[in-house]
Amino acid sequence: MYTNISKKTLQDLEFSTVLQHISERCISGLGKENVREIQPITGRKQLFTELHLVNEYLSSFQSENRVPNHGFDTITESVKRLKIENSFIETSEFLKIAAASLTVNEHLKFFKKLKLQFPTFFILSQKIEFTTYVDDEIKRIIDLSGEVKNNASSVLKQVRRDINNIRGKIGASFSSSLSKAIAAGYLDDIKETVVDNQRVLAVSAMHRRKIAGSLLGSSKSGNIVYIAPQATLAYAREFQNLEYEEKQEIIKILRTLAETIRPFTGLMEEYIAYLVRTDVVSAKAKYAVEMDAILPLITKEKRIFFKNAVHPILWRKNKEQKITTIPQSIELNEKQQIIVISGPNAGGKSITLKTIGLLQLMLQSGILIPVEERSQTYIFDSILTDIGDNQSIENHLSTYSYRLKNMHYFLKNCNENTLFLIDEFGTGTDPELGGALAEIFLEEFYEKKAFGIITTHYSNLKVLANELENVTNANMQFDERSLEPLFKLFVGQAGSSFTFEVAQKNGIPYSLINKAKKRVDTEKVRLDKTISKLQKERTILQRNSENLAKQKLKGQEHLESLQEKEDKIQLKLAGFQELYDNNQRMLSLGRKINEFLNKFFQNNNKKELNANFNKWVTDEKVKYAKKNPLTPKSKSQKQIAKVVEKQIQAVIKKVEKEVLEKVVAVREEKEIAEVKIAQEKATYVYEINDRVRIKDSNSIGTIDKIEKKSVTINYGVFTTKTAISNLELVEKVKK
Repeated sequence: MYTNISKKTLQDLEFSTVLQHISERCISGLGKENVREIQPITGRKQLFTELHLVNEYLSSFQSENRVPNHGFDTITESVKRLKIENSFIETSEFLKIAAASLTVNEHLKFFKKLKLQFPTFFILSQKIEFTTYVDDEIKRIIDLSGEVKNNASSVLKQVRRDINNIRGKIGASFSSSLSKAIAAGYLDDIKETVVDNQRVLAVSAMHRRKIAGSLLGSSKSGNIVYIAPQATLAYAREFQNLEYEEKQEIIKILRTLAETIRPFTGLMEEYIAYLVRTDVVSAKAKYAVEMDAILPLITKEKRIFFKNAVHPILWRKNKEQKITTIPQSIELNEKQQIIVISGPNAGGKSITLKTIGLLQLMLQSGILIPVEERSQTYIFDSILTDIGDNQSIENHLSTYSYRLKNMHYFLKNCNENTLFLIDEFGTGTDPELGGALAEIFLEEFYEKKAFGIITTHYSNLKVLANELENVTNANMQFDERSLEPLFKLFVGQAGSSFTFEVAQKNGIPYSLINKAKKRVDTEKVRLDKTISKLQKERTILQRNSENLAKQKLKGQEHLESLQEKEDKIQLKLAGFQELYDNNQRMLSLGRKINEFLNKFFQNNNKKELNANFNKWVTDEKVKYAKKNPLTPKSKSQKQIAKVVEKQIQAVIKKVEKEVLEKVVAVREEKEIAEVKIAQEKATYVYEINDRVRIKDSNSIGTIDKIEKKSVTINYGVFTTKTAISNLELVEKVKK
């Protein structure tokens, strides 16, 4: 892939503004610098790697596995100094290097653990050597506060021990001198102070000769002189010597540490490069979150389809002003190679053209774009633009001359892998001559099979777009009543410039507009009028279509709501039916118990009551066992169950043998009776108030209403509807 995108294209599409917005999301100065220097990526593999890195980082925002913090201090200069033989750096710089090493190692472990979720980051991170040696060596010598540790060397340990001893002696000798001076009354009220990091006695000026020691200064008034006691001076000189030794030993230790990690300066440079790149990727991902941007499908098929795309800079500006940005959907393919957008000024033609160009440019620079899912695009070798007033003061060229120079560049570099964007095509000279030349240019681009979008007011270009097979007219929609732009692109029809209508709206007298109309070629006015009329009719049709779609949606929602209500009612009815059956059963049980009690109250025979009750309970238990047979669980239970089963089977066989003859006779009689009953039921015509039950149900109700093949049954508490074929007659209505 060879990419040829000029600086002019970057300027025309305001690419630097997007980079500025992204750089604001970097956490390091190096990251900001790298973002501002982003250019379109030339290699396809490199481009896809960058896009996938950003997409993976973006996905981590919605995942429990967030990418670890990549914050780091700039260590570039420190690494450069470390490369110099016999050099060293400050302890704070060593700690920055250790922190960077620790951060990178955390990333290496993280992406190795989650290589399936972050495959691109895993490949990138595995190129860096994992080692804790640098971090361990630095932290072995330097503590977190930036001080060289006492055990960094035996010499340093001894020197610091001596320093502590001397400090103790200095303190003790000074305290002794202070006590003597206070007892003698030689000191001022403040007693002591510090001069040049040294404790001194605040002696009244009149007693200065009575204190042995070194005079280190006096107060502004001269009433107090500051004297270091003679007893501490010897210790102070020794202390200074030890401090010098400590400093020299620390330098020696730091040189040794620098020598130890000098072989790893190349690795440190890799650390810096990795962290800066991660910072850039992170900033792009944060920008994508703000813009609701995605990675569209990139195909080998030559096609651009951006669904509901927004211009990033316009979106941000509108958001600050609390204005809604209207998205645009646009497609370029082999059958729709070039789109010619027309319509009134300030209608959104230029911003639509810039949106497509900027989003394509962003994508080819490794930045995700604000479009909806199912969008897709193609990687172009070059993006050519001619946007805005290109008058060149520097080269003393007029707008048209400059545009002709651009057209020459376009014709020279345009091919089938080119995306070109031209705003106000053909303007800058005589409309008829410029329009004719613009036609030739358009035909050339068409023949070279380049993809492109142009905006124009020229009628001849609109006509040419209709004549060329793979060139399509489009327009920015306009409200013909208010003469306000709607900022919506409509592909498939040229747009009117609404020149005279807009002039009338802006207060130009109607008489002057009529004079202007008379001076314009009649055919041109008719063409513009026809286009305007078609555009109005299309707007009305579109509005009606939207209204019908809304009504259909409301109707569907209402239908679904009714269906949902019906389902709920049916569910409630089923519940009522079940509740009613349970109540009937409870009433039946209650009546049986009441019967036992009444009989007991009459004869007061407990034995009979217990016998009848136990028999009734046994019958109920048998009925329940038949409906809900117990499954034996233990081995002994299963054996007992088998024995019982054999006994039951033997009894059943015996009873069957005894009763078989009677059963056969009874069955014959029953069959005859059932045939008669079935005939009666088949021929029976149900009437209002007949008592009936639904088959397989215990509840009995009366018929309230009879329709063709269905009836409404009243159970007293509620009613239900069922087919006549589901009924069983319980009792005919009494007449």
